[in-house]
Amino acid sequence: MRLYRQLVREVDRPLALAIGFFDGLHRGHRVLIDEARRLRRPRWRVGVLTFENHPAAFLRPGTEPPLICTPEERIRLFSEAGIEECFFIPFDANLAYLTPEQFMDDVLLKRLGARGVVVGSTFRFGHQRAGDAQTMANFFREDVTFVAVPPVADETERISSTRIRRLIAAGHMEDVDRLLGQSYELRGIVERGAGRGHTLGFPTANLAPPQKLLPKDGVYAATARFDGRDYAALVSIGTNPTFGKNARTIEAWLRDFQQTIYGCDLSLRELRFVREQRAFATVDELATQMLADRAAVAYPSY
Repeated sequence: MRLYRQLVREVDRPLALAIGFFDGLHRGHRVLIDEARRLRRPRWRVGVLTFENHPAAFLRPGTEPPLICTPEERIRLFSEAGIEECFFIPFDANLAYLTPEQFMDDVLLKRLGARGVVVGSTFRFGHQRAGDAQTMANFFREDVTFVAVPPVADETERISSTRIRRLIAAGHMEDVDRLLGQSYELRGIVERGAGRGHTLGFPTANLAPPQKLLPKDGVYAATARFDGRDYAALVSIGTNPTFGKNARTIEAWLRDFQQTIYGCDLSLRELRFVREQRAFATVDELATQMLADRAAVAYPSY
């Protein structure tokens, strides 16, 4: 996948383009990507136009939502979805103050060579959000194939990044994975911790928290991946209240794993809530609870 950090492209091949922020690249977003792929013709390329930062971070600083994906994760998901050209652009004054007509004519047609455009039916764009899907439909009537995709819903309600954020914050990770269409992932570099896990008989890998929304505090069963291999894991997300800590940490105990992996990359997925985080009166009580928690990733009996 070719990655662009500015709205400049050598317009040698027409482009079928999906536009949006695509946080999480959930099942609803994937319908837009699939539609862009469907519009592709011989010699065309399939692309996305998206933003490094949430538009609210520029328009209304402090109101932007916590993100489901880091920028690096979003780029990887685009590549895995078959996108060939990704315009990963800062949302700033250069974009925010364009009129709808300037965005469509100068950016999409002239700079990017778009000949197919796909957006969600609720998409708004241009200065003061003056443009919408109908604006695009009218403007592109002759020159560009335009598709506005209606909201995608499951059996209960619309699939949206806002809904998924609520579920992550509540720890309902099975529902999160279902709406994403893939497993929510925590990935980071293993750091040195306080070493208490070794003392308690549960040596843990301490993960540097990624810059994204974390599930609610608690203990989770999970699948950890290290060096191409999967391990059953217990994951603690929270502030270690038994030891009076305040900063949130991610600590993972991997079953059947004895390696020292400081400085290495570790990913956690398929998180499933086991219990709430709580403070224990003694370290012995904590150790007893950890033994009980281990049953969540115990070997199955046949």
